[in-house]
Amino acid sequence: MHPILAFVLLLPLFLLLSITKRALSKKPNFPPSPPRLPLIGNLHQLGSLPHLSLTSLSKKYGPLMLLRLGEIRTLIVSTPDMAREVMKTHDLSFANRPTSKVTEILLYNNMDVGFSPYGEYWRNVRKLCTIHLLSSKRVQSYHLMREEEVAFMVQKITQCSSLRVIDMSEVLYSFANDTICRVVSGKFSRGGGRNELFREIFEENSYLLSAFNVGDYFPRLAWLGVFFGLSSRARRNFERLDDLLDEVIVEHEDRKKVDEEKDFVDVLLSLQKDSNLDFKLEKDHMKAILADMFGAGTETTSITLEWAMAEIVRNFKVMKKLQDEVRGIVGKNHVVREDDLNSMTYLKAVVKETLRLHPPAPLLIPRESIEDRYIKDYFIPKKTRVIVNGWAINRDPEFWEEPNEFRPERFIDSSVDFKGNDLQFIPFGAGRRICPGIQFAVLNIELALANLIHRFEWELPHGLRREELDMNEKPGLVTRRAEKLHLVAKPCLP
Repeated sequence: MHPILAFVLLLPLFLLLSITKRALSKKPNFPPSPPRLPLIGNLHQLGSLPHLSLTSLSKKYGPLMLLRLGEIRTLIVSTPDMAREVMKTHDLSFANRPTSKVTEILLYNNMDVGFSPYGEYWRNVRKLCTIHLLSSKRVQSYHLMREEEVAFMVQKITQCSSLRVIDMSEVLYSFANDTICRVVSGKFSRGGGRNELFREIFEENSYLLSAFNVGDYFPRLAWLGVFFGLSSRARRNFERLDDLLDEVIVEHEDRKKVDEEKDFVDVLLSLQKDSNLDFKLEKDHMKAILADMFGAGTETTSITLEWAMAEIVRNFKVMKKLQDEVRGIVGKNHVVREDDLNSMTYLKAVVKETLRLHPPAPLLIPRESIEDRYIKDYFIPKKTRVIVNGWAINRDPEFWEEPNEFRPERFIDSSVDFKGNDLQFIPFGAGRRICPGIQFAVLNIELALANLIHRFEWELPHGLRREELDMNEKPGLVTRRAEKLHLVAKPCLP
């Protein structure tokens, strides 16, 4: 056969093979991505407040956005519909946690609940927490502890009211810290200094967890971390925490319990002896769980109370309506008890609205994909880090009218809640990885806020107008206020 004729006859086959090869080699359909720089990728676009920067980027590139943070492929989820895909529809595929050297050091090789990798151990320890430590019955059993700590806070504010201006940031943080110390490790001497030591340690932990760590974004350059000293600083703080938790556990093992209140350490020690437990509860497991409780319990409560008080003082109508409800239910000559909270519809709406506008962890805790997965025709490879922008989702204008306004009324006669079923409102997350301590945290917040509103009239320091109150956020893992909250408290009850 003539070569030219052979070529003409075989040309369609060559074209077909070429097209097939191109089709097979075609890149997967990844989510949209902003342009990135060499080496650092999109790291420079995070800014000092990443939840705000990522919200702005998502408006341009879409609700599913793929970034390259250093060497790490990172999926950003910014709307309730996409959050449902990740946290409900394909929850199991995205149930893992990315590894971090700092969390490995601070949390006993990630043996806690929040940062533990998805697997049998995590399922067992999560079950232990939800059934034995944070069940409704157990949380209710701590009501006297909470009420006593609230009473102490009220007494402290009353004594300081003559000073004219009170640092409420300090008061609220001390209340949250004292409450979690009481529930976790039992009665204490306020002058003994242990609570302050716990506070120092977990404030340092909060910094370490939010600090930039080279290895988290450039795994191949993790060795450079030694020059920044973050790991060595984390180890020093861990040693302080480990020694303190050892001391607390030994005290509980040695003391004879009679009618004393039962705290988290007591529960864990009893479970350690339980032959019916699904796994062997080692001492380091206990300490990792306790570390979780201290860190999460203090931050969530104090941050939410601080934002709530700031929003209430800025909105006179809200404050008046809340005062009328609380004082109308309780009366003038009584303190607010936990039994009273069920009747306080507007109080609960105020707490929800505070959590919507000011979620304590605006980007939640990052997830990681366990397997390849498609979401809305976009390919998400295995080992992709996933960041759910809860701050953006809680303010999505598709679901919330005037989303940036503080309007507790939006929750009156509304079934929307923060328990993980309504993906437009996820201050505690959703799915398998939802925070197990929601009821514990919310009860602390509601009881404290109700008593603060009931017992005092609140004003801004002289000369500061409501619209001038600084509502900016401070950079960090959690959304603290940029400025401390200073208020004037006037006792209104005998």
